[in-house]
Amino acid sequence: MSLDPQCAEIVAAAEVAGGSPLQESDHNRARKAYEASTVVYRHGSGDLDSVKDRTIPGPAGNDLAIRIYKPVSADKYLGVAMFFHGGGWVIGSLNSHDHMCRYLAQGAGCIVVAVDYRLAPEHKFPAGLEDCITATRWAAAHADSFGGDPARLAVVGDSAGGNLAAVTALELRDAPKNVALGLQVLIYPAVDFTADTDSKTENGEGYLLTRQATETFADLYLPNREARDNPRASPQLASHHTDLPRAWIQTAEFDPLRDEGRIYAETLAKAGVRVEYKCYPGMVHGFARMGGKVDMGIVALNNAAHALRSAFEG
Repeated sequence: MSLDPQCAEIVAAAEVAGGSPLQESDHNRARKAYEASTVVYRHGSGDLDSVKDRTIPGPAGNDLAIRIYKPVSADKYLGVAMFFHGGGWVIGSLNSHDHMCRYLAQGAGCIVVAVDYRLAPEHKFPAGLEDCITATRWAAAHADSFGGDPARLAVVGDSAGGNLAAVTALELRDAPKNVALGLQVLIYPAVDFTADTDSKTENGEGYLLTRQATETFADLYLPNREARDNPRASPQLASHHTDLPRAWIQTAEFDPLRDEGRIYAETLAKAGVRVEYKCYPGMVHGFARMGGKVDMGIVALNNAAHALRSAFEG
């Protein structure tokens, strides 16, 4: 299909401005531009019972900031979705994805715990990953303190956050003290730093996230090129994918990462994991965060919310 008109308008505006935040070579300028774009992309989410910021102990003695979104509900205990934001492991924050978290909490009727994990290049792999795993373990252990049900736990992430969610699912599966996840929601995830796919060639230029940008983010996040083969960085390369939680995987047609998400869905299915996969036609990378400008972004969030609600209620 052709590029969606709403996405085309965003792409054209980015070209006039000299490129999207995802193409900015200076990561500090990229962070500021990415945060500024939130104002444009933000959408409504409906009423919530509460939104609270707090810190928890991090894995390296650091204070780890989280934000807990609780929907209006008569239930005493609700399912908990851990949310890891996108941004190439380098940009993004609790605020850049706040509207997505609010929407998912309201739409799925679950508690969303967003994690402000450490960013590269100041904190390279696996610092951010360790933060996400630690936060997920904390939520499982303390769910009743904020109205959550530790028996109903999911991980959600977009782009780099999808990578962190996928690896967290693998790590928790293999850990001695297992935390049981019921679902992993991976939104246009980056799952293989070694991949050389058709979508990286077809969509490597002209659609906000470029192939060169993916290389830049990888170099900033990983300590060296050898780390690209590490399954903790590239979950597609894990020794096996059996016994993982069911997955809902979303990709975008005009995204360099499209084929990585599709191949990961196929890998999980071959391993016996229950998988639902959808590629959204006409969309570019990041569209699920653009619901204020891109109608299909709301559709994607509704689908993700439905997957969460189904997993928690089922």
